[in-house]
Amino acid sequence: MTFRWLCGVLRVRGKTDLLLVFLFAAGFAALPVFALLPSLWGFAAASAVTYAVDEVLHTRSPAFVRRLAALQLTRTMRFAVRTVMLLALAERMDAPGAVLVAALAVLSAHFTLVIMFTAVHHAIRRRRLLPVVVRNLDMSEAGIPQAPPALLYRRFLRKLLHLDVPAHAGLLVALATGSSYPAGIGFALTAGLAVAAVAALLGQLRRARRMPSGDEMIAEVNRQLAGYRPEVALYFSFASVSRDFMYQVNMWIETLERLDRRPLIILRERASFRYLGRTRIPVLCLPKADDVAQLEMPELRVVLYPGNAGKNVHMLRVAEAKHVFIGHGDSDKLASSNRVSKVYDEIWVAGKAGRDRYQRVRHAISDSAIVEVGRPQLSSIRLHADQVPGPLPTVLYAPTWEGWSDDDCHTSLIPMGVPLVEKLLAENVRVLYKPHPLTGKRSRAAAEADRAIRELLRTDNERRDAELAEAAIDAARPRLAEIQARLAELSGRLPGDDAQQTREARVPERDGEAEWQELRAEWHRIFWESRGAVRHQVVLKQLPTLYDCFDQADILVSDVSSVVADFVASLKPYVLTNANDLSDEEFRAAYTTAGGAYLLDRDCTRLPEILRSVRDPRHDTMAAERRVLKEYVLGPDRPTSMERFNTAVNALAEKATAEQATAVRATVAGGAEAGRLGEEPRVVLGA
Repeated sequence: MTFRWLCGVLRVRGKTDLLLVFLFAAGFAALPVFALLPSLWGFAAASAVTYAVDEVLHTRSPAFVRRLAALQLTRTMRFAVRTVMLLALAERMDAPGAVLVAALAVLSAHFTLVIMFTAVHHAIRRRRLLPVVVRNLDMSEAGIPQAPPALLYRRFLRKLLHLDVPAHAGLLVALATGSSYPAGIGFALTAGLAVAAVAALLGQLRRARRMPSGDEMIAEVNRQLAGYRPEVALYFSFASVSRDFMYQVNMWIETLERLDRRPLIILRERASFRYLGRTRIPVLCLPKADDVAQLEMPELRVVLYPGNAGKNVHMLRVAEAKHVFIGHGDSDKLASSNRVSKVYDEIWVAGKAGRDRYQRVRHAISDSAIVEVGRPQLSSIRLHADQVPGPLPTVLYAPTWEGWSDDDCHTSLIPMGVPLVEKLLAENVRVLYKPHPLTGKRSRAAAEADRAIRELLRTDNERRDAELAEAAIDAARPRLAEIQARLAELSGRLPGDDAQQTREARVPERDGEAEWQELRAEWHRIFWESRGAVRHQVVLKQLPTLYDCFDQADILVSDVSSVVADFVASLKPYVLTNANDLSDEEFRAAYTTAGGAYLLDRDCTRLPEILRSVRDPRHDTMAAERRVLKEYVLGPDRPTSMERFNTAVNALAEKATAEQATAVRATVAGGAEAGRLGEEPRVVLGA
């Protein structure tokens, strides 16, 4: 418990990282001791340790490094401390006055040059900040200059600060040998390299002054859009965009690519680009509302919204298009029947359950505004009949997060997550644990439960042929890394800053789609084979995907969330956590997806009975209810969800076109009538 607490406080992940932190602290604590003794070799060793461990921690434990920065122990401050201690050591060892003065002058000049370099770097970044970031449109005519070389531009502070190494090493050698020549060489290298770096970056600043203006960039984007003529747009904004939220966009990419009409993706936060999945669809990111208003898309007919956000109003003002809330999952949470959805022309739900959910919000949403389109993303999920049992039942535990409110039972993690996993382990099953990406963001209790579950699974894995399993995982790691590297190349994400990505943006070719799919399939196959059929797995990254975890599982344990509604597509048994211990009748009446679920009480007393439904299908008493629920929640199997979604887009686009044509005719007629009567013609908004 103390170990977990210490890791939590220091923001590190395990014993290795904790050891590195202690080495780091010991090294810095030893610097003033060895400087004052004085001990040259002790100081040199401590200094080398702090240099090396500092770099490793930046890679392995960035959360710990951020914690240091919050305490004002920034990287610059740490380098300054090391420099001051070195000067103290030199003074204590009676270094010649000329050497001390030169050391003070050069090291002070080095820090001054670091400040100058940082100022120039920030000036370049400001000039290269464009009003729009683009992918999959040809922006070669925009006139965006090449980004500065990565050597100067990326992670510049780390490189500039480390230019003190020649000066430090030269002074230490000078103190050891009694000769000032090593110090002079080191000082010359540090000063010369720092001056050269600043001079080189000043040259890059001159190039950055040739950046196109904001109006020129928007004009070029509109020129490209005029050639592409988008008809459907997916619009996404979120207050704090990260990988944790971008799944709301990524889940719709394949569906958009299969539409009959030309799609476009519009994002509002710059960080979105970093986590956008592979796509051939043109993508625009416009952080400012004024720039969104300048987009010219006369053929845009349908705008799709996967989330409710304040910035949606900047797109909702487009009167010529129809606006549709499609959401990012179908669940019994309040977000899936929000009154705010009334601002959209239509709301698209998976099945009749979604329609009924909105109808329970009285006087809010018209029934005619709700369209059932299914869930196109679920077409690849393996059905229960195709499941091949392993040596142990595989239980996927996928709790939701704690939510924006303080309701303990929003997630099962807090009230019952740890005892649930303990009892699963006692039942001798294989556990796949996939927490919601936002788990622990708001609640310390949820974060602690999450860590405790991971530790339980890790400990139990050590008991299950740990050495053999680790050998298989180690053997698979190089190929998995190779595949992921190639997937990154095929993803469409380009290196460099936003301006460089826009400069290199091109109209995509279809080459690579087949390779992408084959590599993802191979990655998943190797991943699961290397983990074996009995080893527990904690799934936190984008790969393996949630739906691939569905295919591995024999049964799901989850909370009220869209994960459950998606899992219903497999027809496999699933469990809903009833942490408030409501009666079965109350719980099933409150939550639609409970209709085909086994219900698990807070004390998990029903767990052995529930697992019998997997071990012996004859005891799967909810199978018939799941078949009925699947159609109610997700709609019929025919026509397919993709066909229904595409039909809905086409129908709404045609409706928008007809309404716009009517508005134009009314405007023309109004103008003609006004001219006949000698009046000024009236302008019809949205015509």
